[in-house]
Amino acid sequence: MYGEIIKFRADLGIGVIAAEDGRNYRFTKSEVVSSARDLVGENVDFIVDARRPRQIIVTSASLWTAFGDIRDCIANDR
Repeated sequence: MYGEIIKFRADLGIGVIAAEDGRNYRFTKSEVVSSARDLVGENVDFIVDARRPRQIIVTSASLWTAFGDIRDCIANDR
């Protein structure tokens, strides 16, 4: 599903996505797979699971960030 982040509080790590289905979904920063510097106003693609957004991908972010931090991959290979 597609949407736009309309609110985000960096100090709390919580935000709101206005989705294409007309609903608003709350999310936590930990659900964002790829991120931009400022999340408010960013278009996102996400999966809804039990009425919660999961695997949120910022569509304007770099392709490299969509698959996570490379340091995480290197750390897991050790």
